[in-house]
Amino acid sequence: MNKKTILACAGLLGVALSGVAGAADVHTRTLASTCLSCHGPGGKSQGAIPSLAGLEKDYFVKAMQEFKAGTRAASIMKRHANGYTDAEIEAMAAYFAGLKK
Repeated sequence: MNKKTILACAGLLGVALSGVAGAADVHTRTLASTCLSCHGPGGKSQGAIPSLAGLEKDYFVKAMQEFKAGTRAASIMKRHANGYTDAEIEAMAAYFAGLKK
């Protein structure tokens, strides 16, 4: 292979990988959007329900794990938490941690 072919392949690989990352971001935003009807637009609650924007990632993950296990009191969060994989919870935790309070 010549140098131009190698560079072209590297460029195509970069574009392909950025598409995968972009698809993951869209999936995470879609998952997180289900939280916004209760936790407020942009994760900023307008009432008694806690805000998620700017929440520490580890705190979010721990809370969701506790909801799943039934060790954290909640009226509806156990059902929501049970619907997510650990990887999805981690992704949402990173998403909400990255939002401004």
